[in-house]
Amino acid sequence: MPEQEFSLSYRKEVRATDREAIGEIVASSGYFSAAEREIALELLEERLAQGEKSGYHFLFAEQAGRVAGYTCFGPIPGSLYSYDLYWIAVQEKLRHRRIGGQLLARSEELISGRGGQRIYVETSSRPQYNPTLAFYRGCGYREVAFLEDFYAPGDGKIILLKAAAPSP
Repeated sequence: MPEQEFSLSYRKEVRATDREAIGEIVASSGYFSAAEREIALELLEERLAQGEKSGYHFLFAEQAGRVAGYTCFGPIPGSLYSYDLYWIAVQEKLRHRRIGGQLLARSEELISGRGGQRIYVETSSRPQYNPTLAFYRGCGYREVAFLEDFYAPGDGKIILLKAAAPSP
């Protein structure tokens, strides 16, 4: 699809109808287990039930009224200005169109607007996640920790960080 025909709109509002979209997007990637897909939906349910108090914030990218991708992020309890990026996922058929990069940049702006200065991301060390690591590194994230065999034997957890520039 030519670039000029592909336009996105963004929303922060969470809707009950997002359950189906999130389930579809997360399943379409082929990366996530059934348990991980359930976790993605649980975060949405928490937000729907508790609103802002849940600590989960969402940003949806929509194309022609359909959810193309989303992020979920929130402040890390007990920290002053650190946030977790829990999810970033784009509909598989729409990947490689810079939707993920746009979602991430807009989410970083929202986090900064809430006083966030450090954003942490966790991902798997399995080879299938090499493109994911390259994506984060290309967006300015750096590896700060590796937890060997975290998810399973041979499947460690990589923690990445993007810190805001120090104030003058």
